[in-house]
Amino acid sequence: MTRGMAPTGDPPKTFDLRALDGAERLDLFLAGQDLDLTRSQLRRLINQGHVLLNGQTAKGSQRVRTGDLVSLSVPAPRPSHVEPQWMPLRVVFQDDELVVIDKPAGLSVHPGPGHPDHTLVNALLALCPGIRGIGGEIRPGIVHRLDKDTSGLMMVAKSHAAHLNLSAQIKDRQVTKGYQALVSGVMEQDSGSIDAPVARDPRNRKRMAVAVGGREARTRYRVVQDMNAWSLLELYLETGRTHQIRVHLAYLGHPLYGDGVYGRASHSLNRHFLHAHHLGFRHPATGEAVEFRSELPQELALVMDGVRVAEASR
Repeated sequence: MTRGMAPTGDPPKTFDLRALDGAERLDLFLAGQDLDLTRSQLRRLINQGHVLLNGQTAKGSQRVRTGDLVSLSVPAPRPSHVEPQWMPLRVVFQDDELVVIDKPAGLSVHPGPGHPDHTLVNALLALCPGIRGIGGEIRPGIVHRLDKDTSGLMMVAKSHAAHLNLSAQIKDRQVTKGYQALVSGVMEQDSGSIDAPVARDPRNRKRMAVAVGGREARTRYRVVQDMNAWSLLELYLETGRTHQIRVHLAYLGHPLYGDGVYGRASHSLNRHFLHAHHLGFRHPATGEAVEFRSELPQELALVMDGVRVAEASR
């Protein structure tokens, strides 16, 4: 099915889409147009009455047939209550489409219960004011997340097109996300894959757990250094479930150093030892393969030094 598209106002943005052939559901018809809107955004616009089929409000399940006129109105983004707050950020890369940040541990990605401000999003709004409204009000520009106490590389979209493109790459598992982790004990194998479904822990809703019927979750790992009581691992995600690496390693009996949720807290480190050190994807504008790497932050490097000294003294 092809269509004609004509923007007729801004703000709000309005589009008139003429169905030229075939017949399909309204929501699928809209998803096939070049509108720089996600399926969830389109679904919300339909439900809120911003989509007309031949001049009448319609449901997503209604059929669009040859000659039908679909009118779409995209309201201007509502002002966000998330305020810009300057804070030092390590910018690894930045252009008109995206910015790559090396996030420190202790910084939440977006506002939520218990941390309404002073998050990465607040800092990004100060660094890149143009991202306001990109992909949502509360999480502008965010296409993937890191736990508050996980450090390392994150990519952030600076345009609607980049947000759609990067989100699609993640969904299609075309993004490389590599981590370094220090875990307790010695792994039975030098490398392997952990394939175990992850779901919300029914006994503690603040935790995740390996559970039958959970969402598929796969993590590849290899041992970088075996230090008797501890092992330094490099891990790559094949899926991106909440707390996936932490849950999978605890499931194997090798929880992260300092992980007070899935293992044991540490007196020498006020976070868990997990660092997103490798990020690779295709640039959303050029299609060029790009990748970035990040060294261990100082607090983790110091832990490694201490573990190695203890190992040498055995």
